[in-house]
Amino acid sequence: MIELRIGLEGVAVAESEISCVNGEKGELIYRGYWAEEAVKDHGFEAVVHLLWHGEFPTSDQLSAFKRDLANRRVLPDYVKTIIKSLPKETTPMAALRTAISSLTVPGESWPPTQTQAMDILAKAPTIIAYHYRVQQGKEPIEPDTSLDHIANYLYMLHGESPRASFARALETYCMLSMDHDMNASTFTSRVVTATEADIVSAITAAIGALIGPLHGGAPSKVDDMLDEIGTKDNAEPWLREQLESGKRLMGFGHRVYKTYDPRAAALKVVTQQFSDESPLFELSLYVEEVAIRLLAEYKPGRNLYPNLEFWAAGVMRTIDMPRELYTPTFCLSRIAGWSAHVMEQAANNRLIRPSVVYVGKRPETPPPSHV
Repeated sequence: MIELRIGLEGVAVAESEISCVNGEKGELIYRGYWAEEAVKDHGFEAVVHLLWHGEFPTSDQLSAFKRDLANRRVLPDYVKTIIKSLPKETTPMAALRTAISSLTVPGESWPPTQTQAMDILAKAPTIIAYHYRVQQGKEPIEPDTSLDHIANYLYMLHGESPRASFARALETYCMLSMDHDMNASTFTSRVVTATEADIVSAITAAIGALIGPLHGGAPSKVDDMLDEIGTKDNAEPWLREQLESGKRLMGFGHRVYKTYDPRAAALKVVTQQFSDESPLFELSLYVEEVAIRLLAEYKPGRNLYPNLEFWAAGVMRTIDMPRELYTPTFCLSRIAGWSAHVMEQAANNRLIRPSVVYVGKRPETPPPSHV
């Protein structure tokens, strides 16, 4: 008898050593480290190395890893032509999906390799920045190999080296976004890999899953909410009206976490460092306080707290990230996690083939004989 689990909730489909989420306790583990501790003293490239290799790199390994990643950033001319040929209305995520799907990575199509993963990871920020500047009518900026991965991304977007504090704030967000257990896009990447498809197909499919509004894009909606609230005086009336109308409060609650999202807690500390530069920080703090109180009042027992997106919006606002690039920026970091899962799936592969419970009609006649 097949047990029906709509949405596969509560069903494990793989064993993994990459990350673990304990929603009841508010825990996120990266390869044996608490995620918020892992990102404190390390940069983006070091955490990618951790996810891909299971350990932090030595100084020499990190230098080599950074150099290899930086040297792969430049886009082939044909990819630039594709980006420039896209219709004006093409969204940044659609442009990223299209450009990634066109990449020809080194080596055979199977099994996927770290070199292939690095090629995709390196080029993703260049694709986002190139498309953004083309859409803005500006000249695209080539990568600067002397800058680290996230600092270079900001440089390509804005044309100047970013403030170290801003680069670090975004880097922290990206590291905390790298992997999160078996979410929808990660599952998609493993399903595609399980067919022995190439890594480009697996990452492209994962991007498609992330485009869905139930999976990506929430930080920009938090921004919209804070814009509508505007002031502290308007916070409680606005939030009450939303809840009484049966609407969600963007940036609160999570499918898995039943306590404060540990990623949000870490980002809140980062955002606090810029409180003097960002007048919206105090508003965010106040909205958080009121929202938690009202959610407990209107939805008792649901344990709804801020998630990653609520404080991600604070980071994005502080560093002047365009709203249309919130989800693509999340995506460029999640590519590291997807790649880890693609390689892990390929190393012990089995075709992922779930069943379905048929609820349609049966024929009224007996089945035909094939004897």
